[in-house]
Amino acid sequence: MPNLPDALWLNVSPSFQAFDRPLLHDLSQYIAVTQWEYSQSMDEPASLDAALDLLHEYLQTHHSSPDQTPTPIHLLGHSMGGVLALLYARCHPEWVKSLTLLAVGYHLAINWQAHYYTLLQMLLCDRQLLLRQMVCHLFGYPAASVVKNLITSLEQDLENSPTLHSLFKRGTIPSGGAPLPMLICGGQDDIIVDPVQLQRWKPELKPGDRLWQCPEGRHFFHYFYAELVSEQIISFWDRLQASDPLQNQQSYSLRAGGIDCKAPARER
Repeated sequence: MPNLPDALWLNVSPSFQAFDRPLLHDLSQYIAVTQWEYSQSMDEPASLDAALDLLHEYLQTHHSSPDQTPTPIHLLGHSMGGVLALLYARCHPEWVKSLTLLAVGYHLAINWQAHYYTLLQMLLCDRQLLLRQMVCHLFGYPAASVVKNLITSLEQDLENSPTLHSLFKRGTIPSGGAPLPMLICGGQDDIIVDPVQLQRWKPELKPGDRLWQCPEGRHFFHYFYAELVSEQIISFWDRLQASDPLQNQQSYSLRAGGIDCKAPARER
């Protein structure tokens, strides 16, 4: 069997891919990590079902032994990528070693698009003006020279990511966790998934689960504080290794290098 990555980063927002790269670069110094990407076409229904099916097909193809025995893997994701990881783990826990969820609140459907459509409905203001405001909510107050590019990224995400929201309706996803080890991370100054949303995870946490907040960085804290977030993730995985005698005893830190449970997507 070929060498397999230890972790899989799920991305369902291709226009935000650049904000994941610093963290993935840091993690790749310690563990083999691969990125799986899903982009929804304009004529597909607003649902994560297709992404779940394709992810399962990918793991069956690339992460099973010759006799089709699952090879569990760490799943990670930011916002809806993390939600996808959680939903997959609920459907197919035998394929998942652990979950790392970044900017995923207890109410799973809450994301920047939910805020955008709520404000658009309330304020009835110009779309470009509202997107400019969303840039400030998500990133702080970047230089004027990059605001236009960030607005373009938001527009692309509205078109290409699987969304449950529209101007007239906000979708929901059943709250709760999964029967697997979980690391849940958020930004203390994130107004999309705010600290209140994060604290609501506490009753769901199992022994060994962790809840951590980055002191700054807003919604994309994993971009601005990639090294700090990477340290938290590696520490979480190391603790899992230490508590499971069946796992490889070599610490990662010492290494180099509802929705229906239906059953390839592009690999980066």
